[in-house]
Amino acid sequence: MKRIALLGMPNTGKSTLFNRLTGSSARVANWAGVTVDLASAKILLGGRMAEMVDLPGIYDLHGFSDDEKVVRHFLEAHPLDLLAVVVNATQIERQLPLVLQLRSLGLPCVLLLNMADEAKRHGMRVDTAALGARLGLPVVLISAKYGEGQPDALRVLAQALDAASGQGPARHGALQDVLADDDRIERETAELMAAAVSVPVQLPEQLSDRIDRVALHPWFGLPLFFCAMMLMFQAVFWIGAPLQKGLGDGFDWLRQGAVEPLLLSLGGVLPDFLRGLLLDGVYAGFATVAAFVPLIVLFFLFMAVVEDSGYLARAAFLTDALMARLGLDGRSFVMMLMGFGCNVPAIMGTRMMRQRALRLLTMLIIPLSLCSARLQVFLFIIAAVFTPMQAPWVIFGFYLVSFAAMLLTALLFRRQFRSDEPFVVELPPWRLPALKQVWMRGWLEVRHFLTRATRFIVLGVIAVWLLSNLPLGVTPGSLDSYAGQLGRLFAPVLAPIGIDEKLTLALLFGFVAKEVMIGAFAVIYGLSGDALTQEFARNMDWLHAVSFMLFTLLYTPCVSAIATIRAEARSVGFAVMSVVWSLLLAWLASFVFYQGMRLLIG
Repeated sequence: MKRIALLGMPNTGKSTLFNRLTGSSARVANWAGVTVDLASAKILLGGRMAEMVDLPGIYDLHGFSDDEKVVRHFLEAHPLDLLAVVVNATQIERQLPLVLQLRSLGLPCVLLLNMADEAKRHGMRVDTAALGARLGLPVVLISAKYGEGQPDALRVLAQALDAASGQGPARHGALQDVLADDDRIERETAELMAAAVSVPVQLPEQLSDRIDRVALHPWFGLPLFFCAMMLMFQAVFWIGAPLQKGLGDGFDWLRQGAVEPLLLSLGGVLPDFLRGLLLDGVYAGFATVAAFVPLIVLFFLFMAVVEDSGYLARAAFLTDALMARLGLDGRSFVMMLMGFGCNVPAIMGTRMMRQRALRLLTMLIIPLSLCSARLQVFLFIIAAVFTPMQAPWVIFGFYLVSFAAMLLTALLFRRQFRSDEPFVVELPPWRLPALKQVWMRGWLEVRHFLTRATRFIVLGVIAVWLLSNLPLGVTPGSLDSYAGQLGRLFAPVLAPIGIDEKLTLALLFGFVAKEVMIGAFAVIYGLSGDALTQEFARNMDWLHAVSFMLFTLLYTPCVSAIATIRAEARSVGFAVMSVVWSLLLAWLASFVFYQGMRLLIG
């Protein structure tokens, strides 16, 4: 099978094009550095199957960051039949040198000029025939976002693939020759621009520039960003709360009308123990977690809009001065924001940083972000304990606490992880979010949730039910059960922060995956749906709820995140330090809050 490599600078739309051509769902966003790992998929070209590989973005072959090294290693070590080089047509002069470097490797190339719609709005014209003739390779104008030029791109790729002889990987010597020929590449770039590209003498002021005068204001920019986030939380709860309640009621109806009668009808086949496991364990746990899918979907749909618009890249720019005082930079802030979705890709995203110290410090703070798994737990508790008017403010407050914890950690550890790497951010233009991409992002999060539900959540719920119901003959969830014994074991540590034995068990399973905690609640209390919510409201006041959520926010990340930290840091000791620090910070923060508020309110 022939192989095509998709290359280009960061934020040129490679992953968007990859998704459109292959039908895949690689993560896309309107900022540089989203793709930091390899993604591959099969594609039908000219009646034959081929493998397309989406590589991380590189500015040139001289790069020293880990993702740039990944690209160089791939070019040197893997046989290729075709290079598909993606260039932002609005920045063609800056990106042509990379095209010339890749062409000089001696591998067959196709040039795809993306964002042709934006170039046209800027008054730019590209003579693709003249450019292709001078480069000696096919050139196609496309818009990956809207699908413009896709048939032409597929046709040209198929033709180039048929003509390719499979020359194998680039020779190391060839790569070194290219890197030593910068002067020639600079001259050739100027000649290509003069012959094939027409740029207006003065570009007209765009709407993007006018928006930036407000969004990037040195005084109002950052407060405006946090206000926008607050409005987003309000919208999520306003729209999602009725949907969540309706889905929860649907699961309750299904349990009473179908699941319970079915299991009762199998009474002669299923023993009581197994029937209880299926009904009060698996079904109750999964139904409780699944009821919060609407809120999770809405949150990530809104976040996808913020990302695709280009606002998050500007948030990185606004915060760079503050980050620099903490030993970080604007890229660290972007990874922090990415961590609010999932810690794992955010930790992997630190590969775009060249200095190891900056990477380690950023990896240390990312697990303190309020990820989507923690968000599910918080949404459940907040819905049970707080009013609909209070809920958005509470969740927004925890996002602020998350930021504060990350900044405090960076401040405390900046001397241990000193870095002087300069920060250069490329601000993408403001773009109207594409509905397909926004919806895809929401679907990816749902799919991620459902995948974890089948792996971790169901298994975790079963484990909690067994611990709560064994040994045989004990009252489910009592102190005599294995669960109760575990709770009593950790009670001396967690009692000072207001966490009882039942909640302790949920925290223990949260080490595996935070989503397990909601299912664990259903099993521990023996309830689901509205009944579980009402039980929470009766047994937990706002003080205990906030203390528990504060500990959940900051304590040890999930197993996947810990494994990723260990792999990316290449250090078991650093991973252990990250776990110990998060546990210590979580306990101290909860202790200060819980005991301090008890003193204040008597």
